[in-house]
Amino acid sequence: MDRPKIAMTLGDVAGVGPELVAKAWADPTLHELCDPLVVGDPDVLRRALAIGLVDGPATVREVASPEEADASPGVIPCLRPPGSADVSGVEPGTIDPHAGRAAYDYLVHAVDLALAGRVDAIATLPLNKEALSLAGVPHPGHTEILAERCGTPDHAMMLYLPSEKAQGDPRKRQGLGVVHVTLHMALRDVFAAITVDSVAAKIRLADRALRPLTDGRRPRIAVASLNPHAGEHGLFGDEEITTIRPAVERTKAEGFHVSGPYPNDTLFRDALTGTFDAVVAMYHDQGHIALKTVGFWRGVNITLGLPIVRTSVAHGTAFDIAWQGLADPSSLLESVRAAARMADWKRSHAAG
Repeated sequence: MDRPKIAMTLGDVAGVGPELVAKAWADPTLHELCDPLVVGDPDVLRRALAIGLVDGPATVREVASPEEADASPGVIPCLRPPGSADVSGVEPGTIDPHAGRAAYDYLVHAVDLALAGRVDAIATLPLNKEALSLAGVPHPGHTEILAERCGTPDHAMMLYLPSEKAQGDPRKRQGLGVVHVTLHMALRDVFAAITVDSVAAKIRLADRALRPLTDGRRPRIAVASLNPHAGEHGLFGDEEITTIRPAVERTKAEGFHVSGPYPNDTLFRDALTGTFDAVVAMYHDQGHIALKTVGFWRGVNITLGLPIVRTSVAHGTAFDIAWQGLADPSSLLESVRAAARMADWKRSHAAG
């Protein structure tokens, strides 16, 4: 099967996105995984190369369509979306509405290409939520923009930590995905958003999302509690009894390999040692803190429930180190690796 064509969106150009693209392009792994192209501003990429953010002979070639993109380790094909915001005046490490609007323009164009089948997947570089808001975009981040553009109300964010061998340990730790029932909302609003239906929906999404990453095996899913010590039988809250456990029992009856709710102070230790393939977390920080502590530069953000494959780095714009040559491209390379596996899975099953 041909290598999948993966479009990388440049994200907020004031952040580390341009540097990460340039560094990843110099890594031969990228070109073994896919046929990549960039959706963004080619002049920004040229500037990143010109100031020496990365060593290597790569040059930037502006293209008008994915079909024109002929990537190689020495050439970065970059597609500038028609009408995208002008970012020529954006300063590195600053919150700028022009950069916010451009990041939105890059993302929307890449989504439309994927929906049209002209690319097999998209891998996004980080945007800045404040810059997005200043640009008048009524969404807090990538996930919500993707859901609206794709017309997908039932969606979720999954953080994925790829498998690896621990230092000094010959055993290979499995990958772990964390799916979130709620995402970008105030903690005071989380309780109302957690229902039997919403938890059950995320369990189903976790099962579907992990299949390409477990080679088709039905994943083992653990469901997190909401309250300390899983509520201590109602002593610290009864959501585990009234909401989370019924969702677990419902989906278990449907045939999913799911269990819980588990106390959070021990759940992730067990999950990271290979007991589970996925964790369904109740809110944003519950899942993010655990995975980012273990693998900040290797984590992958995957949007579930979309008709397209979308992955992303699991970190932000990192304005504090942007345009200084300090950013680590590991998360981008892992996000492309995950996108390639998911795109191959999607193509093979569509063909079958």
